[in-house]
Amino acid sequence: MDSLINPLDSLEQQNAKLLTIAQVLMRRVEAITDDSGAAYAQFQRAAMLEDQVRERTRDLERALDLLNASNGALAAANRETEAARQNLADAIETVQEGFALFDAGDVLVMCNSRFGMHMEDVRAGLVPGLRFDDYVERVSRSRYLALPVGEAPQDWAEQRKRRHQERHVIFNVRFLGDAWVQVSEHRTGDGGTVILQTDVTEIIQMERLERGKLLDDQARVIRATLDHINQGVAIFDAGAALVGWNQRLGDLLAIPLARMWVGTSFEALFQRFRAGFEFGEGMDAARLGLWVAGRSGRPGLSFEIRRGSLILAVFAQEMPESGFVMSFTDVSAERRAIEALSRANETLEARVRARTLELEDALADAERANASRSRFVAAASHDLLQPLSAAKLFMASIGDEAITPAARGALDKAQKALISVEGILGSLLDISKLESGKVAVQVGPVRMGGLLAQLHEEFAGFAAAKGLALVVRPCEMVVESDPGYLRRILQNLIGNAIRYTDAGRVLVGARRRGAMLRLEVWDTGPGIPEAEQDNIFKEFHRLNAPASASAGMGLGLAIVERACALLGHPLGLTSRMGRGTCFMLQVPILDLAAGIEAPTPPERALRMQDRIVFLLENDEDLRRAMGLLLEKWGVSVLEAASGEEALALIEDLGILPDFLLVDQRLGEGMTGLDFIAALTRRHGPLPLRLVTADRSADLAAACAALGVQRLMKPIDAQSLRGVMAELDRPEGLTTKAP
Repeated sequence: MDSLINPLDSLEQQNAKLLTIAQVLMRRVEAITDDSGAAYAQFQRAAMLEDQVRERTRDLERALDLLNASNGALAAANRETEAARQNLADAIETVQEGFALFDAGDVLVMCNSRFGMHMEDVRAGLVPGLRFDDYVERVSRSRYLALPVGEAPQDWAEQRKRRHQERHVIFNVRFLGDAWVQVSEHRTGDGGTVILQTDVTEIIQMERLERGKLLDDQARVIRATLDHINQGVAIFDAGAALVGWNQRLGDLLAIPLARMWVGTSFEALFQRFRAGFEFGEGMDAARLGLWVAGRSGRPGLSFEIRRGSLILAVFAQEMPESGFVMSFTDVSAERRAIEALSRANETLEARVRARTLELEDALADAERANASRSRFVAAASHDLLQPLSAAKLFMASIGDEAITPAARGALDKAQKALISVEGILGSLLDISKLESGKVAVQVGPVRMGGLLAQLHEEFAGFAAAKGLALVVRPCEMVVESDPGYLRRILQNLIGNAIRYTDAGRVLVGARRRGAMLRLEVWDTGPGIPEAEQDNIFKEFHRLNAPASASAGMGLGLAIVERACALLGHPLGLTSRMGRGTCFMLQVPILDLAAGIEAPTPPERALRMQDRIVFLLENDEDLRRAMGLLLEKWGVSVLEAASGEEALALIEDLGILPDFLLVDQRLGEGMTGLDFIAALTRRHGPLPLRLVTADRSADLAAACAALGVQRLMKPIDAQSLRGVMAELDRPEGLTTKAP
């Protein structure tokens, strides 16, 4: 371009020339380019290719720079790794134990020069890359390895590989020259294995030395012990040769110690003492010889030998390695003592048998006496109830006409005295029945509302006479119990509370406790000392009570305790001195909406005119008293003293009475039930009641079988009036057809 432009031209001229040259060149290019503009496109592609080449060249230069830097870092890292590896190798080389590291694939990574100690034929092959199984195979075939007796190299190798499966392993390996190495394996975090080999030859040899000293010391101690014990001891090896004994052995067997030395056979010693001794039961020389000749697994052997008055207990026991030990113990004194004791026992057994027979006789006498007492109480009570009933009925039959107030007061006092006597007799009968264990109870539903109301009416006057307030809380629960015994229990508890309380009140109430109803009787009396709380339930025990019939005989709480036990009603009490006492019993609640018998209807006026009552009673006074009272009520009375007389009288008159009162005990001849059965067979069922003081279960069952209801003695005007009121409902009083 410099040759085309004159540098002396002005700038405008130079520009004009350059513009002209460019236009000519453009026309030239256009002239040589085809119509499609391919030359220009090639020019553009060439320019773009040149740019791409320059860009790739720059990228390549940068990559080469990075590669050079990486190679430099890698070389530095390799130098550092090699240095670290060398440092690690130097470090493990300083370790006093043999060291080897296997990776997770059980390939040897590195080891120090002490690894494989005591095995010169193996150490040369312990190089990185060696597999663990190959390492074990080489060790098992090493000529320096001292294998256990009877163990082959392949067995040792298999056992070593099995141990390698455990996470931590420690064991000892013995080599020639009595060298010992302790091998320990430990797993690394990445699954590799570190093996340490420690030379423990000196330690094991020292242990042997110490063990030998200890065995020597133990031998001396054993020897001293054997010489001081009171038993003869002989120790034999597997060949039945004597290896140990004590002086007591020679004394017991009468064998001179000069005849015993190490190696003496059992047979030789046995021949020395067998002639003078006899074997005890179950043992003989042949059996003992077989046991001695046996090998491992012999059971312990125990027997006795005897020479004159000397008795030796022998015990033989197998020891390790098939040896055995025998001990001989002098048991002569013990056997003599046992024989003496046996003779004493025989004498004692004879005395015991004799005393047992005496006790059996005494027990039989006591049972007979108790049965006699029960029969006496029952019979005496019956005999006493007869005149008692007559006296009460006689007094009830006395009208108010021509009776002075003083006489009426005397009659009232006599009536109260008779009631007290009746209560005592009833208590005696109750306690007799409860003690006999032959009481029949009839458990059924009991409405507490009616029972508590009756008890309040019964005891209100008694409490008021002492100036006490009797409070009975209403309760409409239905419980399951025997109505008669439950009433008697509460009567005794309420009566006792009133009797022993001088001021304040007596409270009777009930509390529900789950499925149970707790009946409570509270008083404000003096309280019961804790020491007396068990005694008050004993018969005839009264606490600070006067000894009079009106105060009772101390049977009330005894009856309560036995009746509660019979019915299964838990009984308890709580008392505070000077504050009062509470007796409580628990009765199961019976949830019934219906099915309970209605209360007895209130008493109504008797309409007894033109009624005929047949009175069968062998006690003349009682029969007369009952007859007077019935006639006072307008009843016509027919009387008889025996069943035979009554049957004959009814046949002669040809008239059947409207109602019969029949006593059970009629003396000689028929009983009351016999008469009722005979009468029913002849004339069919009739309204009647059996009058009796017998409360036994047998009589109750017999009456139930005939459909006969009982009127219990003692009889008072109120109970007799109630029976007469039922004449309007005769279906309830008839017997069954036999």
